[in-house]
Amino acid sequence: MKLLFTTQGETWEASMDPRFGRTQMALVYDEATKQLEVLGNSGKDDAQGAGLKMAASVLNAGVDVIITGNGAGEKAIKVLQNSPVKLFIGAGEMCVQEAYEAYKQGALPQQL
Repeated sequence: MKLLFTTQGETWEASMDPRFGRTQMALVYDEATKQLEVLGNSGKDDAQGAGLKMAASVLNAGVDVIITGNGAGEKAIKVLQNSPVKLFIGAGEMCVQEAYEAYKQGALPQQL
């Protein structure tokens, strides 16, 4: 399973970014290989469509689960609804490691 974290850094200790579409970057963790991969967010500074671009990046990366803070916007949700991706929120004040542990314990609310 691949999990995507919206984050402000490139390590397990990095602070989560509560934003989805305008996140600084994302980390993809592959549970099978135990590898972390940085996924850039080229649309974060765009005036419009940042959430849609991030949703497309998520789908292209083959992500199964998104973990973020505040959740995705309406347009991004429409894109993600037609996929098997699950979206969990409430991790905005955590580091990536804490967010992963909260997800594994079922402590994060599901938006999608």
